[in-house]
Amino acid sequence: MESQQTNKTALTGKRVIVLGGSSGLGLATAIAAAAEGAKVVIVSGNQQRINEALTRLPAGCEGYAIDLAREENIQSFFEKAGNFDHLVYTAGENLVLNNISDTNLEQAHAFFNLRYWGALAAVKYSAPYINKGGSINLVGGIASPRPQAGWGIAASICGAMEGFTRAMAVELAPIRVNQVSPGVIRTNLWNSMSAEDRNNLYTSVGAALPVKRIGEAEDIAQAFVYMMKQQFATGQILTVDGGAVLI
Repeated sequence: MESQQTNKTALTGKRVIVLGGSSGLGLATAIAAAAEGAKVVIVSGNQQRINEALTRLPAGCEGYAIDLAREENIQSFFEKAGNFDHLVYTAGENLVLNNISDTNLEQAHAFFNLRYWGALAAVKYSAPYINKGGSINLVGGIASPRPQAGWGIAASICGAMEGFTRAMAVELAPIRVNQVSPGVIRTNLWNSMSAEDRNNLYTSVGAALPVKRIGEAEDIAQAFVYMMKQQFATGQILTVDGGAVLI
């Protein structure tokens, strides 16, 4: 019985598609899934980063440069990709944190295009091709339950993603749909900040957390791998934040 359960939940031989898989959380997840024996396909908008990412993945993994901000590109990709087992969506550009008085609404719309509408399109067009026992795994963040000043757009996107995750878990059942909600993670998400401000953020946040450090992309990758392998949770938001929501 134990061996049957192990085989049932293993990623060995499973096809995993990671949208946003050329850097940051997506690449870390692709590497972790490949280490578990998955056949990984990474997608992002930058061919050079795709090429660089593939050098860190085992032979047989695939990579495609696609503008995920355009619905027709996402639809075409999944029609060509065919059947697979698990979707991970981590695509997103660097967020700019502004107080509401300084928020550029056109720029705010653009953030939603990739982080929310791109995820919605990915779910819409991928669901018909997901094999039995497969899953959809989205990314949010603790900006919704634990916002700070200047996080209005980030909190809005994260809140929208939580509601969307739960709704899709009901609508697309028995496909499992879950979300990983990171805290502050050392990735290129923060590259819009100066190096000094970024390091100050990492230091101050890390010192305040119960675990006494900020997160690494590999921490979030392990959460995504778990969500793909387990077979009984759906519509869940897995918070991996070093305890940030507690303080």
